Amino acid sequence: MLHIDGLSTGYSARPVLSDVSIHIEAGQFVAIVGPNGAGKTTLFKTISGILRPTAGSISFEGRDLLAIAPARRPHLGIAHVPEGRQVFPSLTVMENLEMGAMTDAGQRDWKSNIERIFEWLPVLAERRAQFAGTLSGGQQQMLAIGRGLASSPKLLMLDEPSMGLAPTTADLIFDRLIEIRRQTRLTILLVEQRVAEALETADHGYVLEAGRIALEGDKQTLRADDRVRRAYLGM
Repeated sequence: MLHIDGLSTGYSARPVLSDVSIHIEAGQFVAIVGPNGAGKTTLFKTISGILRPTAGSISFEGRDLLAIAPARRPHLGIAHVPEGRQVFPSLTVMENLEMGAMTDAGQRDWKSNIERIFEWLPVLAERRAQFAGTLSGGQQQMLAIGRGLASSPKLLMLDEPSMGLAPTTADLIFDRLIEIRRQTRLTILLVEQRVAEALETADHGYVLEAGRIALEGDKQTLRADDRVRRAYLGM
């Protein structure tokens, strides 16, 4: 579904990612883990079109993604739930969800999507008329995820969904993602610093360090790797 080959990108002349290759098949749950500053958010911004790579290629369902304008990429089925949630604080929960449904597929599927979003994330149904800026951090994260789901995505990209959340709230977010994926087989690309939880949830993982892929493999392989165990799992 998503094939990234030899990708290099950064800010002005300073490279952040160098020769990064990542392949994601339809229906997979893939995690990208690594320390702060490794380039995880930069990767997502490049896929979304916020940043233009200096080298490499990105294809989505066989189409050259770099030839598609950033504003059109959500219409292909790519939803980006950004780091820090970035909900619209002066809009209600329902209005935020409606903003996510601006894609062609989101408009078409709005009725069925909103029913499923409220089923998966019932706090959004309870607070549908509440301004998003008055929600707790965990509720805002659920709203950001719901807004992404409202676009009827084929690929859901989640950037640090546990950031700034209490462990119990972060666990709830992961549980909801597992259930959503179980019911829909949605393809999910997750960037996360909670490495143990990310690798337990995902089918396949990549370790990104200093802008390069240091390791990759299925979750059993990565969890058994001594380097991952020492650096990220505290073993």
